[in-house]
Amino acid sequence: MDRLSQLLSRFSLTAGVFYSGNICGVHDFDRDARRGHVHLVKRGPVQMLGGPEGGLHITEPSLLFLPRPDVHQLIADDRHGADVVCASIQFGGGGRNPITDSLPDLVIVPLADLPGAEPLLALLYEEAFSAQNGRQAALDRLCELLLIRLLRFCMDQGITQGGALAGLADPKLAKALIGLHAEPARAWTLTAMAGLAGMSRARFALHFRAVTGDTPADYLAAWRITQAQRLLRAGRPLKHVAAEVGYGSPSALTRAFVRKTGHPPTHWLRGLEAGTPETD
Repeated sequence: MDRLSQLLSRFSLTAGVFYSGNICGVHDFDRDARRGHVHLVKRGPVQMLGGPEGGLHITEPSLLFLPRPDVHQLIADDRHGADVVCASIQFGGGGRNPITDSLPDLVIVPLADLPGAEPLLALLYEEAFSAQNGRQAALDRLCELLLIRLLRFCMDQGITQGGALAGLADPKLAKALIGLHAEPARAWTLTAMAGLAGMSRARFALHFRAVTGDTPADYLAAWRITQAQRLLRAGRPLKHVAAEVGYGSPSALTRAFVRKTGHPPTHWLRGLEAGTPETD
């Protein structure tokens, strides 16, 4: 399995297109702690206010992805409007995850710069601006494919802020991360990880931190807790989850969980059920 597919197999991508058509005037979008937002501008111009950049003027067909959207607005001319497709994006059914944590607050790519996207965009526009049977399901799947294209682009172009995607984009670190992601319960040592990368321990440790922003030990601990969260959401008992992610007992996992999230697993799960945004 390739490096991105391995990550997506654990944090499945789900898109939900909630608007497609012509917009005029001001359109408001709330902060969303659980979903990213995609705004696909087929025809503009469109102004985006709020968000990480404060204000953007988009004049060419572009793809905007906000992994952690704050309050923002899209503004189009009252007379001619703009053609857009808007969707929500989730990875693994929750909020925080290694994929979106690796990206800046706003990714904006002119569609002309996205390699090989033309046939996919043609299909997406055909569905978005028509009224065919199965339109919603087709739009959602096509939007998911578009996001995979975008993630590839981000890895290839270095549009990351450390984390998993930056590590997987690095040819040497990718070998170590693929192994670590596949076997979180293994008793990983710095020597074993460095061996997979074909580097000395000292060089590996320095390079790992420079690329991902974490030490190998901190990255491993965070990955284990992220996997524990995924398994707990799926209804796995705590004692089984502890063994599957590399902890000798439920109490050992609970201590690590509290260090990472600030809450024990049971409280964290209750927060999810109550609709409380996930804690880092």
